[in-house]
Amino acid sequence: MSKLSDVRNEDLRKLQLTGGSTYIISLPKKWVTQNRLVKNSPLLIRTEDDGSLSISPPALRKEEKAQEAYISTTPKDTSDALIRKTVSAYLVGYNVVHIKAKSQQQMSSEQRNSLRTFARNLLVGTEIVLDTPAELTLQVLLNYPELSVQSALRRMSIIAASMQKDAIAALEKVDHQLAKDVIVTDNEVDRFNLYIVRQLKMAIQDPRIIKEIGLANARDCLGFRLVTKSVERTADHAASIAENVLLLRKRLDSKTVGRLKEMSALAISMFEDSIESLFKKDFDLAESLIEKAKNILLMEKEALLSYQEMSAEEAASLRLIIESVRRTAEYATDIAEIVLNLTIESVISQHF
Repeated sequence: MSKLSDVRNEDLRKLQLTGGSTYIISLPKKWVTQNRLVKNSPLLIRTEDDGSLSISPPALRKEEKAQEAYISTTPKDTSDALIRKTVSAYLVGYNVVHIKAKSQQQMSSEQRNSLRTFARNLLVGTEIVLDTPAELTLQVLLNYPELSVQSALRRMSIIAASMQKDAIAALEKVDHQLAKDVIVTDNEVDRFNLYIVRQLKMAIQDPRIIKEIGLANARDCLGFRLVTKSVERTADHAASIAENVLLLRKRLDSKTVGRLKEMSALAISMFEDSIESLFKKDFDLAESLIEKAKNILLMEKEALLSYQEMSAEEAASLRLIIESVRRTAEYATDIAEIVLNLTIESVISQHF
């Protein structure tokens, strides 16, 4: 069905020469009519990376005033449901989000407080511009060049790696305060995750935005979306390690801690190198990381030997910690595989 649709949308036209030096091509009448174009209507012509030309009316680019979303609510709506709607509006690119009570009612204090806290803590570049009992309005003030996708992803990755290191440090000393700090820091990673997803969604909807957010093409958008998800999950596992540290009441034996530290150091190193391979577009570095995954599995088996001398509660927490460290290494290999896909042209030849 899609192939048939593609054929119907194609129209082969011949290039013509006029005036001895100007090349022209006629536009399909149906397309001109659909876009309400007339003689002397302005058109945007863009040269794409693959050499093709993109022609579109300026009106296709949404005006800022039109990028407003309206969410109505009643006192029965849960705060979580309102937050999910707000996140969806933010992610698809709305610059202004109005959350308003229906029929001149008022929002509950819980609804307003939850939305305010969420917006301030998790929506990058967003300010509360109206806050009344009946309405809360959020406005996104950050423009594309101010924080590129690559910059946001790098900062997000640094925080995720730091969380993992702090979580293991908390484990070694059974430092509950440090563990709590790691859990709170997860919000920072979530902030950048939502921001990056928003930028990538907008770029897919309007390819002209791709370069404005610091990427080269649509394939990069897909690659960076997958990498961002892996980084966000890496941070979640660091928070999970911290949560399990909070369940411990005494230090683990030095041998067990040593094994975990060694395993975690390799996992974090793999994660950091995978991010570096992405930014450097280094195929060979990404390839080497995938080979290291075997070492993580061997370390995991050694760490599991510590179960025998532990209580059931400690053993359960240790098992989850070991799994989270292994998952960090697995996400690093996922990122490395994405880098391989994005950089394969650097190591293959078009002919022999």
